[in-house]
Amino acid sequence: MIGDLDPIIHVPKRLAAMAILANAPSVSFRFLKEQLQLTDSDLSKQMSALEAAEYVKSAKDGHGRGASTTFSMTRTGRNAYTAHCAALRALIDPGLA
Repeated sequence: MIGDLDPIIHVPKRLAAMAILANAPSVSFRFLKEQLQLTDSDLSKQMSALEAAEYVKSAKDGHGRGASTTFSMTRTGRNAYTAHCAALRALIDPGLA
């Protein structure tokens, strides 16, 4: 059971970001920052880890101070998130597994 938890997603800040992304086609950096109550640098760090694992992808619009970044979950990310949630459920309530 514990071995089925995804160490990339299991970090609370990343799990929360993935939960938001699982329910929207894409979200802005600003929206994630506000919802998760993180600093720019902390959110960047968490999203970079998810991008490196190919769980999310980012898109930049514009340049300089007016630029915005949006994130969306990849198919790989959705599969990993679904499996992680199932592993959490099995750990919390084995009767549900």
